Amino acid sequence: MESIRHIFKIGRGPSSSHTMGPAKAAIQFKALVPSAVRYEVTLYGSLAATGKGHMTDTAILDELAGTPADIIWKADEFLPEHPNGMEFVAFDASDKELCRKRYFSVGGGDISETGKREDDVAVYPLSTMNDILGYIGNRKLWEYVAECEDEHIWEYLETVWRAMQLSIRNGLEHESTLPGALQLPRKASTMYSKVQAMNASLQHRYSPPVYAFAVAEENASGQTIVTAPTCGSCGVLPSVLYTYYQQYERNDKKILHALATAGLIGNLIKYNASISGAEVGCQGEVGSACAMAAGACCQLMGGSSYQVEYAAEMGLEHHLGLTCDPICGLVQVPCIERNAFASVRAIDAAMFALISDGKHLVSFDQVVRVMKATGHDLPSLYKETSMGGLAL
Repeated sequence: MESIRHIFKIGRGPSSSHTMGPAKAAIQFKALVPSAVRYEVTLYGSLAATGKGHMTDTAILDELAGTPADIIWKADEFLPEHPNGMEFVAFDASDKELCRKRYFSVGGGDISETGKREDDVAVYPLSTMNDILGYIGNRKLWEYVAECEDEHIWEYLETVWRAMQLSIRNGLEHESTLPGALQLPRKASTMYSKVQAMNASLQHRYSPPVYAFAVAEENASGQTIVTAPTCGSCGVLPSVLYTYYQQYERNDKKILHALATAGLIGNLIKYNASISGAEVGCQGEVGSACAMAAGACCQLMGGSSYQVEYAAEMGLEHHLGLTCDPICGLVQVPCIERNAFASVRAIDAAMFALISDGKHLVSFDQVVRVMKATGHDLPSLYKETSMGGLAL
C-alpha cells in the first residue's frame, strides 16, 4: 500500500473525484502539450452527469487558464474502464490535433490512465488489518504507520490537522448561501450558537455533527478542506477529532497518532475496495470516513488495537449499501447531513467497541470485501449519477 499522504490531501472542494482529480489531469495534460492554442475536454459518465454541480468544468478551466478550452458533456456515455472518464485533446494554431489523452478520476483526488488505481511507491508491506494486527502484537496501529512511513510523516499530519481545524473554524464563521441551484443557506454557524447554549451533556452530543456541518459546507462552497478520505466525506473525521480535542484533552500528539490510525484504516479500504462514490456509492465515501473516525476515536479513548479494528468495522458495516444520489449533482443534499450523522455514528461505534472485549463475528477485512462487492452490484444510477434515489 502507498503512503497515507494520499488519503489526506489538502485541496479545494467540493469533490475529490470531480474537482481535485480533473484539475490534476488538466495540469498534467497542459504540461504535456504547453504549446497548444486550444483544448477540448470531453467528460463522460458520472463525471459529466454531476460535473456541473461539482464544479468540474471550473476546476479544469482554472488549470487551463490562458488557453481557450471547450468542455463537452457526455453523461450518457460511460467509458468501460471507469465511470469517471475524461478525454483531453490539444490543437495547434491551424487546428491540427497535437495530442489526445484519456484520464480517469478514481477517487480521493487520484487519477489513472487505465481506470485502475495505480499505487504510488508501496510503503506498507502488509495490506490487510488481520495481518497488521498479527504483526504488531500489543502495539498500537499508529506505531505500524510510524514504522513504515518516512520521518516526515508527523510534519505532514500536523499540517493536515491544522487544515482540518481551520476548515471547522471557517465553516462556523461563514453565513451565506451555498452555490448552486438549491440555494441552501449555511446552517453550521446558527447550529453552533444553539449548541453552545445547551447544557454540557447535550454539547458533548451535538458538537460533532455541527463541526461536520461546518466542514461539509466549506467543501460545498469550493473552499479548502482535507480529503478524509474524499471531499464528499471530509467532515466526519475532523469533527470527531476536534470534539475530543476541545472537550477531553488538548493533546496534539495524540491527535496526530489518531490521524495516523485513521489514515491506515482508510488506506486499507482504498487498497482492498474503493473510496470512489462513482465506483461503489457513498458507502465508499461516508462509510469509509465513519470507519476511519470510529477507529481514531476508539484509540483516543484508550482502546486496544483490536477494539479499534472493531470500531472501524462497525463504522463501515452499518453504511453498507449506501447510495450516492446527490440532488442536482451538488455535494449538499444528502451529503452534508450524512457527514453529520456519520460523525455521531463513529463515536457510538467507538464507545460500543470500548465496552466490549473487541471480539466479533465479522472482521474489518471481511466487511471491506463485502463493501466492494456491494458497490459493484449497485446500479450506476445509484453511484454519483444524480439519476436515481433522492436525486430523482
